Amino acid sequence: MVKSSLSDQTIEAFNIPEFKGTLEQQQAIKELYKQFTITTERARIIVNQFIKEMRKGLDHEGATVAMIPSFVTGRPTGNEKGKYLALDLGGTNLRVCEFELKGDGEFAVRQQKYIIAEEYKTDEMRQLCDFIADCVDNFITEHDPSGRNNGNEQLQLGFTFSFPVNQTAINRGTLMHWTKGFNCSGAINKDVVIMLQDSFLRKNIHVNIAALVNDTVGTLMANAYRYPETTMGIILGTGTNAAYYEKLENIKKWNGNEEVFEEMIVNMEWGAFDRERCVLPLTIYDNKLDRESINPHEQLFEKMMSGMYLGEIARNAILHLVDSRLLFEGESAYDLNRQWGFETSYMSIIIGDNTDDLEEVRHILEEVLQIPSTTLGDRQMVQSICLAIGRRSAYLATCGIAGVLSHTGKLEQDSLIAIDGSVYEFFPNFEHHMKQALGEIFGNDITKRVKFNLARDGSGFGAAMIAMMAHKVALAKNP
Repeated sequence: MVKSSLSDQTIEAFNIPEFKGTLEQQQAIKELYKQFTITTERARIIVNQFIKEMRKGLDHEGATVAMIPSFVTGRPTGNEKGKYLALDLGGTNLRVCEFELKGDGEFAVRQQKYIIAEEYKTDEMRQLCDFIADCVDNFITEHDPSGRNNGNEQLQLGFTFSFPVNQTAINRGTLMHWTKGFNCSGAINKDVVIMLQDSFLRKNIHVNIAALVNDTVGTLMANAYRYPETTMGIILGTGTNAAYYEKLENIKKWNGNEEVFEEMIVNMEWGAFDRERCVLPLTIYDNKLDRESINPHEQLFEKMMSGMYLGEIARNAILHLVDSRLLFEGESAYDLNRQWGFETSYMSIIIGDNTDDLEEVRHILEEVLQIPSTTLGDRQMVQSICLAIGRRSAYLATCGIAGVLSHTGKLEQDSLIAIDGSVYEFFPNFEHHMKQALGEIFGNDITKRVKFNLARDGSGFGAAMIAMMAHKVALAKNP
């Protein structure tokens, strides 16, 4: 078996001291690295297209990047006080929380997570709403020692609904389409707040949904409670999306009759970017994933960079090399041949393995996935695949951020960007790759002005804050 080292560029990108595979494996990694690399030129092309799509979304309805007005117009001061509920429906779990705002940027929280059974994700919407209502009822029973709800006091709740919604008021919005593996019937073009509020009413749960909040909007608001200089909220987890402050004069499609204000948070729904396939460098592995997904030709940006899909892209790439007899001597295993059988969480473990013989990679491949045997060269190849896909995800996310910074004219100003989600938090070196990409696009000086901040579970806290703001506005209008 002939051994060889990779090129210096590949070694730097993958941090592999000495490659232990064959010349054929080396060439395969070089080709794969080339396919998954976002060059500086390609990144700038993506950024320019992103800006164009943002402007279309702000100008009219029906654009690929929807740019949805959130109806959230104020900025928190950090001095807000009170107790409010938050409900966070994301991808994997349902989270119910009670936040106590204490002022001075401080808060306390009680929370409970509930696993969403797969059948609820594809059943009738009424079944999902009833499940959510039961979870809220359970939470109130266990975590409301003051007995406020038993006394029929109506509790105010912010509902984080992490799916594309055409928002029509602070607590109203119709579902545009499902993402992240959900496909409940009877929900498209229906008001999700009315459907959930109906479940509360039927079950005699004294909760009022004061605000409908996208998770990115919530993340932005939650971080701004402590850090007023926060300009964007981003989710990089099961799915991906972003929100930012936009000047009202730039939201050409806005026709609201509310009081005059200068800015509003816009929920971008950036996961849908480049549906037309103009600029995203899709590989054969991305195309296979897209064809086999429940929403073909939709959410391409999200499918190339979010936690729900990264493992499947890696699985497709691994299988291609297995079929080419460049991995595991052409041997496979049941889970590796099963859609979604290679979990994104495996990738974080594999990327983070710094042992000489890649023992953790071996554990995942041989003991978890039951691949008969692997060589060190095999394990290095799999680690390289995961590194390349994760690095591309970080570069694509940065292209979106770069588009927003350019559009808003913030390139010369200090900006704090709040990011929540498992991909950003747990993928080794993800933030490093984002800063690297930002420097390549705009020059290294910008990394001194733009900072990233992990806003763990920020969407729930943000929803509670927006519920508070909406409730106070409602009381002022109807004392």
